[in-house]
Amino acid sequence: MKDLDYDVVIVGAGPAGSITARRLAENGVKVIVLEKKQEIGTPKRCAEGLNIVGLKSAGIEPNPLWAVNEINGAILYSPAGRKVAIKNDKYLGYILERKIFEKHLAAQAIDKGARYMVKTRVMSVIMENGSVVGVSAEHMGESFNVRAKIVIAADGVDSKIGRSAGLNTVNRMTDYHSGFQYEMAGVKCEGNMLHIFFGDSVAPKGYVWIFPKGHGIANVGIGVLSLVSDDGNRARDHLDRFIANHPQIFAGASPIEINAGGIPVSSSCETFVGNGIMLVGDAAQQVNPIHGGGISLAMDAAIMAAEVAVKALREGTYAKERLFEYERRWRETEGARMKKLYDLRGFLEKLEDEDFERLAGVINDDVIMAMTSGEFTGFLKVLVKIPKLFPVARKMLM
Repeated sequence: MKDLDYDVVIVGAGPAGSITARRLAENGVKVIVLEKKQEIGTPKRCAEGLNIVGLKSAGIEPNPLWAVNEINGAILYSPAGRKVAIKNDKYLGYILERKIFEKHLAAQAIDKGARYMVKTRVMSVIMENGSVVGVSAEHMGESFNVRAKIVIAADGVDSKIGRSAGLNTVNRMTDYHSGFQYEMAGVKCEGNMLHIFFGDSVAPKGYVWIFPKGHGIANVGIGVLSLVSDDGNRARDHLDRFIANHPQIFAGASPIEINAGGIPVSSSCETFVGNGIMLVGDAAQQVNPIHGGGISLAMDAAIMAAEVAVKALREGTYAKERLFEYERRWRETEGARMKKLYDLRGFLEKLEDEDFERLAGVINDDVIMAMTSGEFTGFLKVLVKIPKLFPVARKMLM
């Protein structure tokens, strides 16, 4: 196979890669996306929730082919079963059919002029004089190189491409949750709300979720801090027990898909740009440290990366110093919020069941918004106003 020459090569066709490709192609950039899987969007790697703000920011109109269920809020369940309903415009969104959603994003990028190659494994970057100048790849048994002025790694957790360029992309073990999820049919629960369950007996240092997709179908999953909890149970064991203990929801339900793996809960890599290379999405650890969600963040980062790449191409300079504008912009905006949430995650992991019960008794939209916006000080002010939450507030200061 002949070698190729492009302005930008993107490794990975998830939301980060495809949004970057579309934005670059819209600006006349010659861009190619290389995807190792033979089918974009599979296997599913998340609970498929996406808020409407994330869609609007990326300029995407909801499509019923992939935006399969509208979500109007969330119901939080304390360890003792107390329910707290949260309804706020910030929680409006959709449950996706992600396999179709990712193909939709790729099709949009292709319509704008991007080229895609699936079943194409990128082996490493090509380095010359300390700069990344392309990648070496293999497509269905044939090896070839792609020369490019900029390489964008959107290849997921612990980015192989980032590492081959000398960037430290490895998540610490303490920044992983162990995740296990069923997509189930026959689930009976309120269909336009997210359902999130807390408690050590439910999910030690984590939570269980039910994300309804409509027509009795839902993603039912768990994220816990350790591969094996103190009682010797795995994430799957805890989830199976939860399902067995809630026959009113799952009596007639059965799995139609299983997903399992590590859930990154960091806030970003140490750095995610170098000479001729930028990392976006999970490759840069641009995820929400509280729940590991990253679609919206990945798309925001992709837009920033594309804008900086377009400027660099017009100026003809691809050094780290030029590309660092992307990292600076991220750290001053979403990155700053994720850093606060990372600190908040550490606090939440100190809470015990009785602390969650105290919170459940007083929690409201103000408290939730302070937490999810990363307003650590604001959340603390809410806590110290409530005498019975003094023990919780003290843990935040420890």
